[in-house]
Amino acid sequence: QLANTMNWNMTIEDFEFILKLEPEGCFVLLSGSERLGICTTISLGSLGWIGNLIVKEAYRKEGAGSLLLQQAIAYLKSKRTETIGLYAYPHLTSFYESFGFKPDIDFMVLQGKGGTFPQEETEVHKAEKQHIQKIIEFDSQCLGANRQKLLEAILQKAENLCYILPENAGISGYVAAKISASAAEVGPLVCPVNHVKTAKKLLKAVLSRLSGLDVSICLPKKEAALLNLLSNVGFREDFRVVRMFLGPVADRRCIYIAESLERG
Repeated sequence: QLANTMNWNMTIEDFEFILKLEPEGCFVLLSGSERLGICTTISLGSLGWIGNLIVKEAYRKEGAGSLLLQQAIAYLKSKRTETIGLYAYPHLTSFYESFGFKPDIDFMVLQGKGGTFPQEETEVHKAEKQHIQKIIEFDSQCLGANRQKLLEAILQKAENLCYILPENAGISGYVAAKISASAAEVGPLVCPVNHVKTAKKLLKAVLSRLSGLDVSICLPKKEAALLNLLSNVGFREDFRVVRMFLGPVADRRCIYIAESLERG
């Protein structure tokens, strides 16, 4: 309820998912029995991520958000993360800058419909259980973070989708989509930098399998080719966020669509 005062469309299952992944890294600020604010985190090896930081409107600008953010940063540093990332609304970047975060690049959250591309026979393959370890290793090579626990949780859920582009004994890119009753969130998508054709093939493949679903996608503003592809089939910008980092900027040797706003 608190999260959805910001129109985040979060569900109980969303919070159960992050609690299962990082049970000690999710925080609630209480005053007696009243919940004033929340914040979630996830540790991914050298990278930590902060999400879902929200405070009840009546208690904002009184230090509640700062308390939650300090707790989240301290927790992630205790997990030996070297870099902490988050997505911030543009008007809140100065708040995070006061804690040492620095703006990186802008991301756009798009909304559209699935099934906007026809299903075609291409070299893109549906990922099977035996591909999961290759996907995890490829993801780590591109991003420099260890997202094994996150990727396993996504890829092992039967309702979700994942497609890969095989290359020799490995892969040259992958895309996943998390699916609920009537909606889907596309991401992550990862492939090497300058492999725009690969990214387009993966995006078309997964969208062609999401017919009838409302689809959201969070991708960098700089990925003009992917934005044009999506715009041409009816995707429209919902809002923008700024990716920010505390510590060294996470590796960017890839074309990247975010897994989620909550987990990077």
